[in-house]
Amino acid sequence: MANVLITGGAGFLGSHLCDRFIAEGDKVICIDNLITGSADNISHLFGNPKFIFIKHDVTNYTYIQGEVDYVLHFASPASPIDYLQLPIQTLKVGSLGTHIALGLAKAKNARFLIASTSEVYGDPLIHPQTEEYWGNVNPIGLRGVYDEAKRFSEAMTFAYHRYHNLQTRVVRIFNTYGPRMRINDGRAIPAFITQALRNEDVTVFGDGSQTRSVCYVDDEIDGIFRLLKSDIDEPVNIGNPDEITMLGLAQEIIELTNSKSKIIFTELPEDDPKVRQPDITKAKKYLNWEPKYNRKQGLIKTIEYFKQKLGDI
Repeated sequence: MANVLITGGAGFLGSHLCDRFIAEGDKVICIDNLITGSADNISHLFGNPKFIFIKHDVTNYTYIQGEVDYVLHFASPASPIDYLQLPIQTLKVGSLGTHIALGLAKAKNARFLIASTSEVYGDPLIHPQTEEYWGNVNPIGLRGVYDEAKRFSEAMTFAYHRYHNLQTRVVRIFNTYGPRMRINDGRAIPAFITQALRNEDVTVFGDGSQTRSVCYVDDEIDGIFRLLKSDIDEPVNIGNPDEITMLGLAQEIIELTNSKSKIIFTELPEDDPKVRQPDITKAKKYLNWEPKYNRKQGLIKTIEYFKQKLGDI
């Protein structure tokens, strides 16, 4: 049994990680200030003796009593709508928050895992993206607050690894979807599903030719868990390499929801990546991991979740 601290534990991925560690028999301390996370995501864990929730901003001094074996830093706004509305908070949690979480891991002699992102590759000039690619990021663009916060967090993590000999892991998370995404998340899949279920126009940015590779949340969590328990201290891509255009994704969701929605096109956001596809050779080789869910399976599960959420409103 391990003692696991998860920052951003009430968020989309963080809450699923809480579930995974609880299922493994571990004790979980979940820290979240709930600016983008939701207590609803972890309410089923309240009252569980192996679960503790602390409402706290990890960019401030953080004290945890007792032993901690693992620190997973997942606190951050993670969708464009969030980090465009919360640019300074995004930068702070990627810098100050990472520094504080690393300091806590060092004090507890705990293994540290940072949730990085495929956004460190920016609008990539190579395809698919390998971990060796340094990226093509606009540091002063609207998306730069998130991209550069994550790039800095990786640099800080490696500084602690090299200077303090801290055990660290870096996961570069590609587009992930599934239950517990917010209706107003701003990312493509929640937006498409919500619009389709309401029979509203489905809004596609640009001409829809830009691509994404989307991974179902259960697969993503399993990859992250395997990386944490591995001996790999270099960054590892975790995502599903099954690439699709945004137009194709919108059409799939309209079909799966039996929607009457029509597709309309709107202006492409600034610095929106034209392609995104992970090279998961390292994950396959070192973690024996690859996605199990195909896109249709994952979308059906996600659509059922959104039907329930929309019915509750």
